[in-house]
Amino acid sequence: MLRRLPFSLTRAAALTLGAGLAASCVLFVGVSRLEYDNLALVFAQEADERVATVRQGLHDAVEVVAVTNQLFALGAPVTRSQFHDFTTPLLQRHPYIQAFNFHRQIADSERAAVEADLNTVVPGSFISEAQGGRMVPAGRRARYNIVQYLEPMAGNEAAFGFDSATRPAINAALARAHAGRQVAASTLFPLVQNPVPQPSFQLLMPVYDSSGALIGDTAAVVRGRELVRATPAAAGLLGKQRIRMSVYAGPQAEPANLVFSSGGDAGQPGTDPLGRLVAPEYTARAAGTLDVAGRPWLVEVTAQPRPFAADHLASLATLAGGILLSLMSAAWIQASSARAQRIQTLVRKRTADLKRINRRLVDDMIARERTEKALQHSEQRFRQLVSMSSDWYWEQDRDFRFTMVTGGFTEKAGIVLERLLGRTRWEFIDSIPDSEAGRAHIAQVRAHQPFANFEYQLRDDNGDTRWFCVNGQPVFDEHGGFAGYRGTGSDITERKLTEQRVHHVAQHDVLTGLPNRSLLQDRLSQAIAQSSRSGNPVWVMLIDLDRFKFVNDSMGHKAGDVLLMTVAARLRACLRDSDTVARLSGDEFVVLVSEHGEQQLTPAIVERVMNAVAQPVLLGTKEFFVTCSIGVSVYPSESTPADELIEHADIAMYRAKKLGRNNFQFYSPAMNEESLERVRIEGALRNALERDEFVLYYQPQLDMKTGKIVGMEALIRWQHPELGMVPPGRFVSIAEETGLIVPIGAWVMRTACAQNKAWQDAGFDKLRVAVNLSARQFGAPDLVEDIAAVLADTGLEPKYLEIELTESLFMSDITPAVELLHRMKALGVNLSIDDFGTGYSSLSYLSRFPIDVLKIDRSFVADITRDANDEAIVTSIIALAHNLKLAVIAEGVETGEQLDYLRRHGCDEMQGYYFSRPVPALEFEQLLREGRGLRPHETIAPAEPAIADGGAANSY
Repeated sequence: MLRRLPFSLTRAAALTLGAGLAASCVLFVGVSRLEYDNLALVFAQEADERVATVRQGLHDAVEVVAVTNQLFALGAPVTRSQFHDFTTPLLQRHPYIQAFNFHRQIADSERAAVEADLNTVVPGSFISEAQGGRMVPAGRRARYNIVQYLEPMAGNEAAFGFDSATRPAINAALARAHAGRQVAASTLFPLVQNPVPQPSFQLLMPVYDSSGALIGDTAAVVRGRELVRATPAAAGLLGKQRIRMSVYAGPQAEPANLVFSSGGDAGQPGTDPLGRLVAPEYTARAAGTLDVAGRPWLVEVTAQPRPFAADHLASLATLAGGILLSLMSAAWIQASSARAQRIQTLVRKRTADLKRINRRLVDDMIARERTEKALQHSEQRFRQLVSMSSDWYWEQDRDFRFTMVTGGFTEKAGIVLERLLGRTRWEFIDSIPDSEAGRAHIAQVRAHQPFANFEYQLRDDNGDTRWFCVNGQPVFDEHGGFAGYRGTGSDITERKLTEQRVHHVAQHDVLTGLPNRSLLQDRLSQAIAQSSRSGNPVWVMLIDLDRFKFVNDSMGHKAGDVLLMTVAARLRACLRDSDTVARLSGDEFVVLVSEHGEQQLTPAIVERVMNAVAQPVLLGTKEFFVTCSIGVSVYPSESTPADELIEHADIAMYRAKKLGRNNFQFYSPAMNEESLERVRIEGALRNALERDEFVLYYQPQLDMKTGKIVGMEALIRWQHPELGMVPPGRFVSIAEETGLIVPIGAWVMRTACAQNKAWQDAGFDKLRVAVNLSARQFGAPDLVEDIAAVLADTGLEPKYLEIELTESLFMSDITPAVELLHRMKALGVNLSIDDFGTGYSSLSYLSRFPIDVLKIDRSFVADITRDANDEAIVTSIIALAHNLKLAVIAEGVETGEQLDYLRRHGCDEMQGYYFSRPVPALEFEQLLREGRGLRPHETIAPAEPAIADGGAANSY
């Protein structure tokens, strides 16, 4: 047993002592902080005084260089003797200056003459540079920045003729001095005339001739340590050993930048552990940053740590007095309360004994009453649980016949209890012996084994199908003989129905209710297996809706869902019940059809599917006609393995789309080769922009009246390292489908604008450059901002950029297209409609567009001298454009007859192989240098054979 301590402090005495000590500590901390504030104020004044002296010394050195530079700023030539006479008193007044220099910039052609002049001053001198710690003749270079004047010469001979351009630190300082036309300081560097390392730097200021050209600089080589020491020493600030001053030639306290330190290590700031506890925010360290001729210098001032008691006598006296007074007060209160505490302890002990005896009596009475109530509630809870549970309980005799079923079996299972009593489970449910699981259950029961989670299905008294799950344990009498079974049962119909719904959702599309990809693969495997056994073919049709994206974009996704459900219903209706219709993804459907008996598979089946899809669909108040493209693969086939049927049907479908949509194609091996080529092109295209494989060609546009080149069209070419020069027809459509056309088009616009600006800056005539805009670019949300950014970055005036658009870009939704075109026009660029006459333009729409130019498509120009219809179209386009105040450019002009016809009918400009094919930038520049063009009202022989340039695909 633990012994009681002979002395214990009462609560009142403890509170008195604690309050007194706390008050003493608070007073101690308060007085100490006042003392620390006084110390910090004194230290801050001393630190500011030292920073100010260092600043004054550095500024004096800068002023000396500025004064020296005035000698050369007068404009008259300065001789060596004048330089000597001017700098000698400055050296005497400022002993920390190692030397005054005049650096002169000379060309390599002047080197021999300059070295001869140096030899007249110091024989054996030459233009030198430092290598491996030695001075060697400077290597040949275009220009040098040599030390031509040097004062004093004694002790600095090694620097005479030194090429300071070999020092990056001096070059950087000279560049800043030249940019600001004022004194600039270099970083620290070793002196070539003094092999002993010391922190030195150079202050220099540029010197210009009468025309304002830079001819050199005046400089002062400063010994940093002596400069920084001189001013504080003169002010008597270096004698206090408890304060340390460190000066760094840079913004941070790095050892490599240390110029001066006033003493040894000052240790940590002037606090000790007790001091940091009293005033954690106090620090005996100060720093100031100085601007020395454009470079930051750091001055740090720290104080030696001092004992706490040396500066805190008042606070320590306050603490000692407070502790003594607290102890005396606590002793008096302890003596007064000790006697009263002993009396209270005895009273509490007697009271506690009486309460303990009374509590035991009450607890005994409560425990007896609680036991009686628990027995009553136990039976009641058991009965309630039986009635409320979803399970029921059953018993069987040794012959496995039901003798008792409780728990509201009739209400929960929907079966009259009398039908079950006296019968075995397999007599009541005659389907159990017919299943493998049922036979295993009967064998397990007859072996007197326990069983769990045996599930079976039956119809209740209302004819509804119900699922049940039962568990059972065998019962044995006291002699170990088998007495029957006892167990529980429950209705699991809801769970089974949920499992069936989940299984259906997992294998069917949520929107259309059609089989999804998972069930499709299972049906396809079954169809292939049946085809392999019977020899009857299987067709896989992959159906893709044409222009489905337009419905989604214009009507919204709800309309798109309605369309998909309508198409799904039509596909099911036009096919046999034995055929499979599945939704693959998005707007793609797959149909599996098999040949049965005399029902042979013919293309008429595919046509029937296409006709069913093509029927009009009412979406809201609008009637839409949606067509489809179908690819068909056949099994068995030598070119189509079973596991590639869907893939080959997809390839055939893309072939159908490429041929114009609204048709179907059967797969052939040639399509696979085309698909592989497409994949190869797409893979290489994704890296072409990063690898700088694209180049721009330019085709001239000429004025029909003057014959001069007035513009050019920028056309993209792909120079692949393996495929060679890839024509636009092979990659532009792929870039459009994959979305790569957006970054490629942005590159084309930026490159063309930059090249046009470069030609203008080179002095050539200011021409406009035409750049084609793709559909993906036209739909980009930041199109106008991107065009403005290109013009701002390249510096090209907006009027020299022409953006070409095809009619199909904006005919699908006129209102937002008109708004976008007006925003583009507000930038100041020119807008033209390319391939005019081949689209669906309406004259009412055309009058709303802020267009500047119409371009006649090459298909009309090709036969204007032979086809009366093309003549009429071209003439009408020219008249229409002129009536609308628009300019007209004819594309694809390849013969003199075409040129004469267009001139007679007032066409404004032409481009085509008749004058020039698209050429690289260098060749186009040569055309501009030669001033080539058409002579007015005359024709010339074509420069190149008339080869078509790729049509619309060549727009990039």
